[in-house]
Amino acid sequence: MADSAHAQFTGRVCVITGAGSGIGRALSLALAAQGARLAISDINLAAVEETATRATAAGAAEVHAYALDVADKAAHLASAEAVIARFGAIHLVINNAGVAVSKNVLEMPLEDFEWLMGINFWGVVYGTYAYLPALIASGDGHLVNISSLFGLLAVPTQSAYNAAKFGVRGFTEALRQEMLIAKEPVKVHCVHPGGVKTNIARSARAQPGVSAEEMGRRFEKIAQLTPEQAAAIILRGVRRGSPRILVGNDARALDLLVRVLGPGYQQIVSRSAARFNPS
Repeated sequence: MADSAHAQFTGRVCVITGAGSGIGRALSLALAAQGARLAISDINLAAVEETATRATAAGAAEVHAYALDVADKAAHLASAEAVIARFGAIHLVINNAGVAVSKNVLEMPLEDFEWLMGINFWGVVYGTYAYLPALIASGDGHLVNISSLFGLLAVPTQSAYNAAKFGVRGFTEALRQEMLIAKEPVKVHCVHPGGVKTNIARSARAQPGVSAEEMGRRFEKIAQLTPEQAAAIILRGVRRGSPRILVGNDARALDLLVRVLGPGYQQIVSRSAARFNPS
C-alpha cells in the first residue's frame, strides 16, 4: 500500500477483529467496496457471518469469517496462522475488537477489569504479535490499533477503559518508533475515535443502578458520528500514513484541551462528569 493519498485497497488482504458490528463492520464493508480480500472475526459468529454476506455483496474479492475471542492468546495466534496460510501476504491488520466497563474503582470487581483488559489491551497485543512478521514480509504493511478518545484523557468511571486505551496508545507509539528505527516496511497507526454510534455502551458492564439501556441513551446523546463516517476517516488516515488518527470533532477538541491545559483538564472533566451524573 503506497504512501500516496490515492492508494487503494483493491486485492489487498485485510484482517479486522470485532467485525460483527459497529466500526469493525463499517470498515469491512468500506474495504469490500474497494475490492479487498477480507479475513474478519468476531466473538459472535452469526454477527460476523452477516458482515461477510454484506461484504460479498459490496464487492469484496474474497471473505473469510471466523469466530474469535481476541483475549484467548492461543486461539488468537492459531487463527492468525490459519489466516496467513489461507491468504499468504497480509497487508492491513486492524485490531478493533473492544468492550466497555463503566464503574467507579471502589465498585468495580477485579474480574470486570481483567475482562476488559483481556479484550481491549491484550487482544491488541496478541493481534500485533500474530501478524507483524507477515506485515513486514508483505513489503507494504499497515498495522492499525484502535485506542480511543479515552486514550488521550481520563474520565471518571472509565478507569479500566482508560488503562487499556492509554496502554494501546503507548504500545502502538513505541512500536511505530521501532519500525522506523529498523526501517521496516510497516506503517503503524493509532486511532482515537470520539463518540461513534455503536452498541459498545449498551453492552457495557455498568455501575450498579445504571441499566445498559440507560448507558446506551446517554452515549447516543453525545456520539457524533456513524460507524460509516468513522470508518471513512480511519481509512483516509491509513492511506495518508497518519501515525495518529483522530476520529470526530470531539476527539480533536479534547486532544487540544489536554495539550493546552496538561493535568488541569482533569478539573474541567470532573466538574462536567459531576453535573452529568450527580451522586
